Amino acid sequence: MNAPETHLIGASVERKEDYRFLTGNGQYTDDIVLPQQTYAVFLRSPYAHAKINTIDTTAAKQSPGVVAIFTGADMAADNVGGLPCGWLIHSTDGKPMNEPPHPVIAHTKVRHVGDQVALVIADSIKAAKDAAELIEVDYDVLPAVVDTAHAADAGQPAVHDEVPDNVCYNWGHGDKAATDAAFAKAAHVTTLDIVNNRLIPNAIEPRAVNASYSAQDDSYTLYVANQNPHVERLLMAAFVLSLPESKLRVIAPDVGGGFGSKIFLYAEDVALTWASKKIRRPVKWTAERSEAFVSDAHGRDHVTKAELALDADGRFLAMRIHTTANMGAYLSTFASSVPTILYATLLAGQYATPAIYAEVKAVFTNTVPVDAYRGAGRPEATYVVERLVETAARELKLDPAEIRRRNFIREFPYATPVGLTYDTGDYETILARSLELADVKGFAARRQESEKNGKLRGLGYSCYIEACGLAPSNIAGALGARAGLFEVGQIRVHPTGSVTVFTGSHSHGQGHETTFAQVVAERLGIALESVEIVHGDTGRIPFGMGTYGSRSIAVGGSAIMKALDKIETKAKKIAAHLLEAAAEDIEFKDGVFRVAGTDRTKAFAEISLAAYVPHNYPLDVLEPGLEESAFYDPTNFTYPSGAYICEIEVDPDTGVCRIQQFTAVDDFGNVINPMIVEGQVHGGLAQGIGQAMLERCVYDNESGQLLSGSYMDYAMPHASDLPDFTVETAKGTPCTHNPLGVKGCGEAGAIGSPPAVINAILDALAPLGVTDLQMPATPHRVWSAIHAAKQAH
Repeated sequence: MNAPETHLIGASVERKEDYRFLTGNGQYTDDIVLPQQTYAVFLRSPYAHAKINTIDTTAAKQSPGVVAIFTGADMAADNVGGLPCGWLIHSTDGKPMNEPPHPVIAHTKVRHVGDQVALVIADSIKAAKDAAELIEVDYDVLPAVVDTAHAADAGQPAVHDEVPDNVCYNWGHGDKAATDAAFAKAAHVTTLDIVNNRLIPNAIEPRAVNASYSAQDDSYTLYVANQNPHVERLLMAAFVLSLPESKLRVIAPDVGGGFGSKIFLYAEDVALTWASKKIRRPVKWTAERSEAFVSDAHGRDHVTKAELALDADGRFLAMRIHTTANMGAYLSTFASSVPTILYATLLAGQYATPAIYAEVKAVFTNTVPVDAYRGAGRPEATYVVERLVETAARELKLDPAEIRRRNFIREFPYATPVGLTYDTGDYETILARSLELADVKGFAARRQESEKNGKLRGLGYSCYIEACGLAPSNIAGALGARAGLFEVGQIRVHPTGSVTVFTGSHSHGQGHETTFAQVVAERLGIALESVEIVHGDTGRIPFGMGTYGSRSIAVGGSAIMKALDKIETKAKKIAAHLLEAAAEDIEFKDGVFRVAGTDRTKAFAEISLAAYVPHNYPLDVLEPGLEESAFYDPTNFTYPSGAYICEIEVDPDTGVCRIQQFTAVDDFGNVINPMIVEGQVHGGLAQGIGQAMLERCVYDNESGQLLSGSYMDYAMPHASDLPDFTVETAKGTPCTHNPLGVKGCGEAGAIGSPPAVINAILDALAPLGVTDLQMPATPHRVWSAIHAAKQAH
């Protein structure tokens, strides 16, 4: 056993899990092959909106290798429920949102291209595909609606008969009267029409499911690429299949990326679990990439009118927002919370804006359901705020850094007008450091050099704030959450002093096996290699809430710290007995228990051995063993923040934009592993820049067909599209309400980068008279904006 390391927190320790990934020894859901394995293929609707008249599976069932074929009628006959939504939003009139049924397999009607129509199970994937092609479906094609902005207009086709106007809810937040009054006295109002483009998540590992049934004890085991196995089990067992949770074990092995798209309970998961009992054999399905484009929940898709009221000195008086948010054809698991609780509550940004009012109309369309995607509401809010601020600076001829300084929040804690209380921050220092690293003072010279070469150069800013670790459960419940938001940590100390940690958090690339081990190893004074992290298996870990919203270290890590507190308390009592001292006189540091003021000590491994070999042990007051669990329900969000500066060069002849440098300075509070944090920021920046410059999900307005249904039409960023980032994690302001002082980092880059990129492009194009540009800023869009401005002048 290696010697313990006593300064692991804050160290750039190489990731423990990387060896198995780099050597091809990871185990993903598709790697799992069970005895008597069968394979599933879903027949999906080619139409965005159609009535199903008949489904003829006669020929398909006779195809070689077919085990079974199921339709929505089969599931209805078994009383299988629809997929539930986990967050209830009320409209401004007090009525609960419209929740039309979300069938696992479409029964009478399909509502988007890719909707499941039949499940084919065979002895091989090829046999299942061949059989699926023999199924004959008689459709009556219906008119479709896909346009977010006009989905609720009079005369549009109804996605659901029970929601004739396609409105899921009309929701308001903030003080409307105070906001309107502030606008009435404003010296200047900045107004923007903003489209936050729909995105398609693209994790390296597609979604996959492998379900098996055991007749021996009437139980199910589900292997699934999912970010929160316990929530998957709860929703499926209790609300869809009506099973005791004890009869369903959900295991999420190695998961190759999630970004929110693997949080949800999907139809495929339910269908295969149900089918495994029907055929008494395991059933596996792995999405093909083109299939994922029409079956994975999409992200963003907001249309917004945004207004910012300012006084004559450029100080913010009020903000007024009206957003139409696309839910897609059905309500996905957490869809309703994204454009409301996770969006409007962040519209204050880093600024002391006295009054804010936001209205959100959520609409149904004949498109793939929309749900949380990296940042989930916070990127949309930040984009609105930072585009408004930069535009206002340009209109008032103020330096974009100066207008931000004039309006920064400086005193903490700070209660925003949209319901959050920021516990700590230092926005001015972070911005100053970003300006320094970006060499803003030298920008004018670089711009002149670009102009000599016939190019335009711009500088764009973005000062974001994020709310991580959604909390607390009682407040979230009052706001509509249908689940708790705590996390669990269980510490099992083995007789020889090694430790197994069971966490309800789940890793899909974040490095938990390293980061959590650093926390435990430093706290207990043991070697990093002596700590094992177990996650992703409802059969092994207590009930936890999974990973999303940058909650893992702030909530999951805090639960682990609470369990370690209990371990230390019991271990001190054991040490006191062995050292013949009072428990209150025992000190614990660097893996050693010491009687205060003496040289009498016991090592951690001696205490753990005594706990399991209790020959000299206070059995009259302590039970044997050394294992403790703790649940942590945060009292507040954590609030990471940062200042991003993008410098971009534009070729006016072609519209091609090249990021010359990108500077990101973040305040994540205390940092456990700087190297892992830097990697998380890099990944977020790549996704945010991808949205700003390349990615856009497009549907045909007439037919509802997905026009960007593959990598031929949906432009994912390549390494060559990205610059060398200048990334720095500031010393920061530690979170005041969790034991580690951490804040969360996983989504920051995707939140702060899109407005910085667009602001930079508009700064470059400002001399030509271009004042606005929607994402993504493709060469064609930029070129078109340039030529439209030239024609206007």
